Amino acid sequence: MTLAAQKAAARAAALAARATAHAAGTGSAAHLSRVLAGYRGVPLAGYAAMRTEIDPAPALEQAAAHGPVGLPVIEGKGRPLRFRAWSPGCAMVPGSFGAAIPAEGAWIDPEILVVPLVAFTRAGDRLGYGGGFYDRTLARLRATRATLAIGFAHAAQQVDSLPLEPTDQRLDLIVTEAGVIEL
Repeated sequence: MTLAAQKAAARAAALAARATAHAAGTGSAAHLSRVLAGYRGVPLAGYAAMRTEIDPAPALEQAAAHGPVGLPVIEGKGRPLRFRAWSPGCAMVPGSFGAAIPAEGAWIDPEILVVPLVAFTRAGDRLGYGGGFYDRTLARLRATRATLAIGFAHAAQQVDSLPLEPTDQRLDLIVTEAGVIEL
């Protein structure tokens, strides 16, 4: 089986597990809020939940009271993400792939990135949707300064292993509704 086929199979299984967890309503951002509280004022970026992703909005709202928060903007295939400043209640518009993005605002360079994912391992490996946006973005950010990558997911998205490529960026910390996994 090719690496692409292995990733597709892992993605399908993980998306089914995530959908089940989402339907059960297990997605709490309480642990994420506690983690981010330790980094008050540090520029960070999260994401606007879509489909069955666990929603970081409550934690991002708390963080925005203490420092800059951004949301990702896809500027094109094969390019890293950029992050537009976000605040609770700001005007949002549909972005690429249906994720909401701030309608306007300054660009920020986060030092902390809350990363959505499809599956993860306890070793910090991450499987996304397959576009490579977060891998390119983390590689770009980490080339200029230390950048903390926090995977945020339902505990049900944990798997024992994932098919990996050399360009896949590892997470530094994983937060679920069940707790924090330090790596």
